[in-house]
Parts: sequence; C-alpha cells; structure tokens
Amino acid sequence: MEPSYRSQLTLWMHRLGQAARRGWLLWILPLALGLALRFWALDKLFNLDGDPLIYGSLAKNLLLHGHFGFTGAEGEIIPTLIRLPGYPLFLAACFRLFGIENYFAAACVQIALDLAGCLLLAGFVRRVAPAVRGAALITLWLACLCPFTASYTAVPLAETPTLFSISLALWAAAGFRRQPGWGNALLFTFAITWAALLRPDGALVGMALAPALLLAPPRASLSWAKLARMAAACTLLALAPFTLWTVRNWRVFHVFEPLAPRLAVDPGESPNLGWEHWVKSWCLDFASTYQIYWNVPGDKLEIGQLPARAFDSPAQYAETAALAADYNNNGMEITPAIDARFEHLAQERIAAHPLRYYLWLPLGRLADMWLRPRVENLPIDLDWWVYEHHGSETIFCWAYAALNALLLLLGLAGLLCLRPPFWRAMLAYLLLRSIMLLTVQAPETRYTLECFPMLFAAAGLALAAAIDRMNARIIS
Repeated sequence: MEPSYRSQLTLWMHRLGQAARRGWLLWILPLALGLALRFWALDKLFNLDGDPLIYGSLAKNLLLHGHFGFTGAEGEIIPTLIRLPGYPLFLAACFRLFGIENYFAAACVQIALDLAGCLLLAGFVRRVAPAVRGAALITLWLACLCPFTASYTAVPLAETPTLFSISLALWAAAGFRRQPGWGNALLFTFAITWAALLRPDGALVGMALAPALLLAPPRASLSWAKLARMAAACTLLALAPFTLWTVRNWRVFHVFEPLAPRLAVDPGESPNLGWEHWVKSWCLDFASTYQIYWNVPGDKLEIGQLPARAFDSPAQYAETAALAADYNNNGMEITPAIDARFEHLAQERIAAHPLRYYLWLPLGRLADMWLRPRVENLPIDLDWWVYEHHGSETIFCWAYAALNALLLLLGLAGLLCLRPPFWRAMLAYLLLRSIMLLTVQAPETRYTLECFPMLFAAAGLALAAAIDRMNARIIS
C-alpha cells in the first residue's frame, strides 16, 4: 500500500473513532444502512407497471405541452381529473432536472426524501419527548431500516413523498408548539397541503394535526389574536392550490371536483357501479384485488379464481358463471347491460346478508390492509401461506407479518401508554384513516403505509421507555 493511501486510511480511521466517541456513529450508521437498503430495493424492485406510467404520462404532458392530461391515439392531449397534480408535478420536476422519462432519477430523489423524512421523525421525537433518553435515535433506526417503507422508494408512486410530507408535518407541528412563529406555521402548511395534493386521503393529515395546534393554549409570545391571524393566512394558503384545481375542473369538465373521484373515472365515463358493488360483496384480501379487480375490465373474468364466498347458492354460482361468460365473450368490456346484471347480483347478496356487506367484510378488508405481510412488491406468490408450495417464502412472509405486528403494537403502546404531545392527533389520524379504509372495496396493504411515520415515532418512544425501565431495575 502506498504511503499516501496508508496515511489517508489512518486519517479516516481516526475520524471514525472520533465520531464513535462523540456518538455521531450511532446516527450516521442507520442512515448509511438505510441508504444501502434503499439502493438494494432500487436494484431489485424497480417497477414501472401500472400507476407509475399513468403519473409519468401526466408529468410529460405537463412539461412538454403545459396540459394536465393523457396523449390520445392521434397525439392529442385528453384532459383528465382522475389523479391529483401533486405527484405528476413532482415527476415533472425530476424529468426537467434529469431528463424526460428518467424514472430511475426520480426514485433516487425519493430515496433522499425518505431518509430526510427519517431524520425529521427523529427530530420530532426529540422535540416532543426530550426527557426520554435515546428515543430519537431509536426512532431513526426504526424508520431507516423498515423494509416496508424502504421498498416503496424504488417505485415511482406517491407513497414516499406522502410519507415525507407527514414526517415534515409532525416535525413542524412540534416546532410550532415549542416556538410559535411563521416559519414553523408555513412549513406545516406546506406539508399538509402537499400531502393532500399527492393523494386525496392526504387531507386526513391536516384534519388530524391542525386542531392540535389551534386548540392548544398559545405561549405568552403568541396571543389568541395572532394565532387566529396565522391560522386564517395558513388556511388560505392551503386552500389556494385546491381552489385553482377546482376552477380548472369546472372550466374543463363542468363538474365540482376539489380533489379526485374515488373510482378514478373522468366525467362521462361509466364508473361501473354494479361491478364495484358486486366486488365489494365478496372481496376480502389483496389476492382478489390482484387477480380479479385490477384485471376487469380489459382481461378475462375467470370463474375459477373467485373465492367460495362469492356465491351464496348453486343458483347464484350458475348466474355468476353465465355473467362472466357473457362479459368474456363481449370483448371483456363492462357494458351498461352487463353492469346492471352485476348490480342485480350485488343487491341480491346484500339483501341476503346485510351485516356481511356493511360490517364483516369491511372489517376483514381493514384487517388485511393492517396485518397482511407487506410483500406485495416482492417476488412472492400470492398464496404464500401454502407451505408445501414454497416453504421458504411462507416462513419469510410469516416473519414479515410478525415484524409488521410488532411495529403496530409498539406504536400503539407508545401512543396509549406514554401519551406524548400530539398523541391524540396521531391516534386520530390512525382512526380516521382506518375509518376511510372501511369504504374501500379492493384492499391493498400500501393504503396503511401512510400511518407508519406516526408508528415509528411512537414505537421509538415505547422502546426507549422500556430500556430506561430495564436499566433502572438493573441499577436498583
């Protein structure tokens, strides 16, 4: 080894030792490991199927033509409102900086955003619970090394920017409580506004957190009058982009739509409500979403893929089989007549078992979204629980399910037992999101992913408090 290399290595080892002695290494290491985990995900899990290309098409047309819409068969731009403009604008900015359709660069930006969000969560915990030793550091480790959130940085979807905006909202809210001022207020406003612009359900973040800032008694440096003025100004700023979006939708489509339609259809397109109601009368897990719901219309409806709970009698099975055959033979399109037959089947099933439709199935779908192993973007078979088909995948998935359950239990323990500042607001967000998910007809585990920033923070507090109690018992 050359002397210059040897001296350089010695210098780096000396600096590493200094960092370890000062505690920096404990903060740098989770970020480095988190970065490695996300680059591994980028190498193995990068995927553009489905929604990423929808967002990319909107981003390209925004950047190249200044219009929010899709490219038609003859090159014309067809306006749409099925997606909010937040993520297309994010992609458009990435395309402008790194090149059109450079989704890889966009994923790299998402990696940086996700790690920045991990640091914000650690900062949030330090702000709300400075007396709990190690809570911020544990939160950082949990957030950086969580495979569930890390895997989504590799996919150009709105999940990662949404997680970042929630982390920023928490950090700014805690900063505002400690030091009320325009800086934290504007950061909080930006965070909750961007969350709502990324996904319609992002508005729940503001609904849960904003009251915690407004209802808390202001510090001596902030009078009620000044708080009211700040709240009014921030509310106007938050509503401004949605006002523009609503006006645009009214001018283009002549409909009042301040967010995006729940079934992602443009005005004039059929929402296929009969099909939606029928699916909702039996769909319970992600396997049905993946195999059936996503494929219709446009692909075959295989009667053999339907679970037994989709039929209440042999006569209903025969009726469903005939309907599936007619749909398949009709170009795999849901015509008004076919949709009316789906609606008839749905109403028949709802009338026979109303509790199943309105209570048991929604609760089952919610449980699937919260507790199912989060392997939907991994190369894992949907029937992962069948050990004799693939033993190693079954073991892996049960381990993933256990990790998910552990994080959930730790997070709830941190919120309900320790009750840190903002615990009511964070719990309200978890409840509001769960209530909203009760209305979903086709479950996906990523719909509960937005709750993980709050779970990381609360779990970090719970683990730190548990370690403190253990140390106290050992000393005593």
